[in-house]
Amino acid sequence: MAEFGIAPDRDLGQNFLIDDNVLDVAGRLLAVGPDDVVCEVGAGLGVLTAWLARHAALVHAIEIDRRLEPALTETLRGLDNVRLLFADALDVDLAALEPAPVAMVANLPYGVATPVIIRALPAIERFCVMVQREIGERLFAVPRTKAYGAVSVIVQLACERTGARTVSRSVFVPQPNVDSTLVAFRRRPGVAFGPDWAWIGTVVHGAFAHRRKTLANSLRLAGLPAPPADVADLRAEQLPPERFRQLAEELRR
Repeated sequence: MAEFGIAPDRDLGQNFLIDDNVLDVAGRLLAVGPDDVVCEVGAGLGVLTAWLARHAALVHAIEIDRRLEPALTETLRGLDNVRLLFADALDVDLAALEPAPVAMVANLPYGVATPVIIRALPAIERFCVMVQREIGERLFAVPRTKAYGAVSVIVQLACERTGARTVSRSVFVPQPNVDSTLVAFRRRPGVAFGPDWAWIGTVVHGAFAHRRKTLANSLRLAGLPAPPADVADLRAEQLPPERFRQLAEELRR
């Protein structure tokens, strides 16, 4: 950072990974193999990018901050299996990357963690994401808990968790004011991401839009049909993910 005059951008939520010990942990959780094409979101200074390049067939490294290009070029010198893409990950069509990535590893700031993960679900089979502990808890939270919400339902309908590991604040510069966690998950076989999936998302978000209200009221306020009587007086947080899939089918009929 000193060599290239880099100061972390607070608006981008930049906390650069600096501890090599985390790399093997992330690699094991993601189960990176020599034939894998990996997408990395948030290349930063290239610490994780270089590790991935030595263990995977190819790395698509996405970074929003063009100021980091000189540092990344230096870190990745001699590694010819990295394709750098300077762009906002939310604007990148991951399914259009060639060759297609099968895995994603990412160090995600709080503000973009959830949308990046949700948008990546149709394109990526395996994930290992570094997120604030609060986000990590939400992804696989259980019903009737404060952390359980729309993202919990959508991620759990699409994926199963394969591992998790708490990460010390000391592995970042600057040190964040919150704890972080590595969460690994794998897409469930046979999940289809067509119109039915989009409708499930609409129902889930409508149900949680007013989480203190009953499902009947929350769905009505979202402009959606009335739910069946057996769940009408329940709140969204009381329904397990699979019941939301059934509810979406019932509402569509």
